[in-house]
Amino acid sequence: MNEIEPFHIDIPQPDLDDLRERLRRTRWARQLPGGWDRGVPVAYLRELAEYWAEGFDWRKQEAELNGFPQYTTDVDGQRIHFAHVRSPEPGALPLIMTHSWPNSFAEFRHVIGPLTDPRGHGLDPSVAFHVVAPSLPGFGFSPFPEPPGERPWSIERVARTWAELMRRLGYERYGAQGNDAGALVTPQLAVLDSEHVAGSAITAGLGIPTGRPGELDGASEEDLALLADMTGRMAGGSGYGPYLAGRPQTLAYGWADSPVAQLAYLVERFKEFDGWGSEAEPIDRDLVLTNATLYWLTGTGGSSSWTYYDGAAGLPIDQRVVPSGVTHGGPPVLRRIAERENDIVYWGEAHSPSHMVAMAAPDSLVEGIRAFFRLVR
Repeated sequence: MNEIEPFHIDIPQPDLDDLRERLRRTRWARQLPGGWDRGVPVAYLRELAEYWAEGFDWRKQEAELNGFPQYTTDVDGQRIHFAHVRSPEPGALPLIMTHSWPNSFAEFRHVIGPLTDPRGHGLDPSVAFHVVAPSLPGFGFSPFPEPPGERPWSIERVARTWAELMRRLGYERYGAQGNDAGALVTPQLAVLDSEHVAGSAITAGLGIPTGRPGELDGASEEDLALLADMTGRMAGGSGYGPYLAGRPQTLAYGWADSPVAQLAYLVERFKEFDGWGSEAEPIDRDLVLTNATLYWLTGTGGSSSWTYYDGAAGLPIDQRVVPSGVTHGGPPVLRRIAERENDIVYWGEAHSPSHMVAMAAPDSLVEGIRAFFRLVR
């Protein structure tokens, strides 16, 4: 069961034809009063769905994704799909990158090239990586088995799976990086496999106040106002989290039967996270539709919700066993809070126009990853 098998994306044409036919036959809801505050507007979603059916070129996206060597292996009864792109540079550091929710390994399509082949992208070749980008269990080409089993997927279980994957690939020392759900997996992996993990790099999440005694000692009025605004925005939104934590199976029927239902849900998350629906959307819609198509074709919209149902959603753990870097950490007050429980050696204050940093601001993410691992490799 330790075998690693080559994998190539090759979606049968009837599946694509079925997707387009379902999109064309959508039974559209009536528009409720108001705009985005009631959910995704009908006119907006209808235009996007029409482009998905008539203009979006899946075969082009499929070919680009197949430009990355991909594999599958079985770990703990779960098939794990992953891209594995080796660098031509001698001394490159292996780096396992964990994608966000609701996303897929396609999130990294614009950062893998500069990280693995910096010379070819006009960057200093002395910092290069062999990139391993798995699909989280229950996401995309890592679907749950049938039946799925009763043991839940926790962040710790994913981290142990990643450690085993890196062992199978023969990597004795490696870095770890992640965003959103990946930012939870990454420091957990550092704790569980500290003997082999060189450093833990996440985009953000450390330093968020949790109410611990003394946490805000020394904070200025300006800092407190900034934190109050931040926590207020984090608490707002549609309230999707509690429902996913309680009854994800109910939502899964709509996602499995209607591509528009799946699309509406994904677009709403991008709206809450990134300001989608505004005139200046931070992520190209072909990237968003590539992600939506992966979810639809693999039927993993429902199973991806384990990050909420199994209690895995939240903030990254604090840890001091390996150095930490935060590429898009935000204002200094967050770093001061984070440094109390973490060995922070790099803190990038760069702001991204999007929560999905790798998709919206790939250059800044590449810069931050390279800067951090230059310090700890």
